[in-house]
Amino acid sequence: MAQVYDHGGGVRSLQVPIPDNPLGHTLVYVVDTDRGPVLIDTGWDDPASWDALAEGLTACGTAPAEIHGVVITHHHPDHHGLSGKVREASGAWIAMHAADAAIVRRTRTTRPERWFSYMADKLTAAGAPDAHVAPLRAARRPGTLPGFSPAAPDREIVPGELLDLPGRRLRAIWTPGHTPGHVCLHLEEDHPARLPGHGRLFSGDHLLPEITPHIGLYEDPDDTTVTDPLGDYLDSLERVGRLAPAEILPAHQHAFTDAPARVRELLTHHEDRLTGLLALLSEPLTPWQLAERMEWNRPWDQIPYGSRNIAIAEAESHLRRLVKLGRAEAVAGSEPVTYVAVQGADR
Repeated sequence: MAQVYDHGGGVRSLQVPIPDNPLGHTLVYVVDTDRGPVLIDTGWDDPASWDALAEGLTACGTAPAEIHGVVITHHHPDHHGLSGKVREASGAWIAMHAADAAIVRRTRTTRPERWFSYMADKLTAAGAPDAHVAPLRAARRPGTLPGFSPAAPDREIVPGELLDLPGRRLRAIWTPGHTPGHVCLHLEEDHPARLPGHGRLFSGDHLLPEITPHIGLYEDPDDTTVTDPLGDYLDSLERVGRLAPAEILPAHQHAFTDAPARVRELLTHHEDRLTGLLALLSEPLTPWQLAERMEWNRPWDQIPYGSRNIAIAEAESHLRRLVKLGRAEAVAGSEPVTYVAVQGADR
């Protein structure tokens, strides 16, 4: 049976499963408008996920064919995966921030072997052992991998502007960090239960009640710009905290209140992690060696292959932040590059 929850005020959520993932499901929101229902995110592209989405829409009194539009918080497949199928069924428009739309276009046009070659080189530069990199180098052979073609959006979400949802006031808040084009969506309407605060916020993966969102790197094989995704995330967290919505409607777990308190918890978590990494960097370490020593939700030797790649990206995002703050630096001439704490950099 489809899991549907009525949040009041013409907003409902339904659970769309993510296959073989501990998150379990994505919360897809159905927002009533004067031109028909609009979805916020769509869920993973999988037959069981599509069935759950269709059943949930039926339980909401509508159907995939009646969807007017799709608003995507960010490009990850558990949020954007079913957008193409929804558009095929209904003719709905798909809206996304330009930065994530660029990633989707790049994914559609870049050969899979190019991505695997790029990732192999990145991991080698991060100090990954040959045994970890070897599968990626093997996979990069032309013709060994199927392509992935996520749906191209046809509308741009412009930060600060109201979306074209007749009868609703939904404003885009740019919150980069988890992805470069992640957006939260502020429903500027009185809370149906009259909770104190300023409307409701669809937070995607930016602000979750119990999970610390992953902050990796903004990957582009053709762009050598050194980004600071953790800095972007911390800055956008503070913006959301100042917004003080009455209720947060996230893409995973459950709705919650007191966004400023949750923001403070996350800011403290990342500052504690940065301080802990400085202690580890009392000796020169590669990003791989740093990730091996960092605290995760399980011991390093129990982390699956794909999750290790995510952990390396997380370690590098924190290293970039420390370097930008002048608290750590690359060791000149090291190959692969190692990093060390700057003497006296304790904050």
